[in-house]
Amino acid sequence: MEDVKLGVVESRFADIIWENEPIQSRALSEICERELNWKRPTTYTVLRKLCERGLFQNVDGIVSAVISKQEFHAMQSERFVEETFEGSLPAFLNAFTTRKALTSEEIAQIRKMIDAYEEE
Repeated sequence: MEDVKLGVVESRFADIIWENEPIQSRALSEICERELNWKRPTTYTVLRKLCERGLFQNVDGIVSAVISKQEFHAMQSERFVEETFEGSLPAFLNAFTTRKALTSEEIAQIRKMIDAYEEE
């Protein structure tokens, strides 16, 4: 799958699909008309492009995700850390916490994730 980057409007469109999948393409165009003020051809054009990029599929008029929203965000996060912090998660966390303190709950969640990872 190619490295998929989404603009703001494409992200909202992707969210609509993830929230409603599987969905008939006609029903998707109706939602996009209401929520994005798109005409049917615009919906189909953007859908076709995102299908070509490997994010979604449209099989017999039924639209569904090829990768989940969580998988997509994981890929984007990994790419960001790779490009910005030379792949170093500690460097990312250091930069992140320089301007924003972690809450007790966030620290506990991170510890729990690390503990679970170490057990694997």
